[in-house]
Amino acid sequence: MKLAYFDCASGISGDMTLGALVDLGVPLEKLQKGIDSLGLPSCRLEVEEVHRKGFRASKVHVRHEPEHAHRHLHHITEMITASTLSADEQDLAIRIFTRLGEAEAHVHGTTIRKVHFHEVGAVDSIADIVGAAIGWTHLNVDRFVCSPVPTGTGTIMIAHGKTSVPAPATAELLKGIPLAASEVPAELTTPTGAAILKTLCTEFGPVPAMTIDAIGYGAGDKDFESHGNILRVLIGTAATPETGDQILVLETNLDDTTGEVIGHCTERLLAAGALDVYTTAIHMKKNRPATKLTILCEAPSRQALEAIVFQETSTLGIRRQTADRSTLPREATVVETEWGPVHGKIATLPHGERRFSPEYEACRQIAQQHDIAVTSVQAAACTSYVANKPPA
Repeated sequence: MKLAYFDCASGISGDMTLGALVDLGVPLEKLQKGIDSLGLPSCRLEVEEVHRKGFRASKVHVRHEPEHAHRHLHHITEMITASTLSADEQDLAIRIFTRLGEAEAHVHGTTIRKVHFHEVGAVDSIADIVGAAIGWTHLNVDRFVCSPVPTGTGTIMIAHGKTSVPAPATAELLKGIPLAASEVPAELTTPTGAAILKTLCTEFGPVPAMTIDAIGYGAGDKDFESHGNILRVLIGTAATPETGDQILVLETNLDDTTGEVIGHCTERLLAAGALDVYTTAIHMKKNRPATKLTILCEAPSRQALEAIVFQETSTLGIRRQTADRSTLPREATVVETEWGPVHGKIATLPHGERRFSPEYEACRQIAQQHDIAVTSVQAAACTSYVANKPPA
C-alpha cells in the first residue's frame, strides 16, 4: 500500500503542498497543462530551490495578472468540469473546494451556493488546489496520514477585516484534527492547506510503520528565525497488517487514589476509545504501595484519554511513549451453539493457520440467560467452529 505522511512541523498551505509535490517528482509541466485548461488569465507556475533555516526546499510561485473577481463555488466547479483534467483530478479538486465552501458557509451563516470565495477564490488559490489534485492523482497514493498541525498565533487581515489565527474557515476545517502547540506569530496553516488535509487525511499522529521511498520538501513564503518553514511529505510503502503498526503507551503512578476510583477511571477510558487499560502493583519512594495505570491507545485518542485520567485521579503527570506492535489479521464471525449464536474473531497466524476466539461478553450473556458456566459456552463455541470451518 502506497502511503503519504504529511509532516506539518510548520503548518501547511497550498503553495507548500505544491512545492512538496514538485520536489517529489511531479512534473511542473503536467501541473501547468492542467491549470492552463481552466482558462485562468496568464497563470503560470515557477519553481525555485530556496533555503529555510539552512534546509533546502522547493518553492512554487503562482504568477498571474491582477484580478478582482469574487467567485462562487459553482463558478469554480464549472471551470474544473470544463477543463481537460482527468475524472479523478476533477473529483479531488471539487471535493477540496466543497470542503472549503462548507467551512466558509458555516462561519458566515449562509449556504454553500451563496458563499463568496474571497482569498480562496483567487487565481493562486485555485492553482494551488487544482495543482494539488493533479499531483496527488499522479502519485497514486492509497493512504494519507498527517502529524498534529500547528496553526500559529496572532492576527491576520482577510477580506472581512482583522481576525485571529487560525482564521475562521481554517479553524472550522481543522475540527477533529489534532493541533500542535505553536507560539510563532504568523499564520502557519491556511484555509487552502487545511482543506487539502481535511479531504485527504483520515489518520493523524506519528509517522506510521512504513518504508520511505521519497521525501518532498515544500517551502512557505516566510523564513522564520525559530524553525525551517517547510512542509515535509514522506512517500513510501506501508507495513503490512502482519508487520504491525504504532500505538501510544500512557502511564502514571497512583499512590493516593482508591481502587474504586481507578476502576471507574478504567471504565471511562475504555468507553472513550482506549485499546486496553491495565494496572500493575508497584512500590514508590519511601516504600509506599501504589498502582501503575497503563493505557494503550491510538494517537488521535491521546488528549481525550489524558483528560479523563487528570479528571478522575490525583496524578500530576502522565508519561507517554510510542510503541511498535505486531498484530494478526482478524475477522469477525458467528458460530452456532445449542444455546444460540456466539460472536467471535478468527485470527490468521503467520504460517496461515486460523484460530478462533469467542467473544467473552457474548458467552457471558448466554451463560447468564441459561444458568450455565461461561466456560461451557466458550467450549461449545470452539467445538462448533472446528466442526464447521472450511477445509484448508
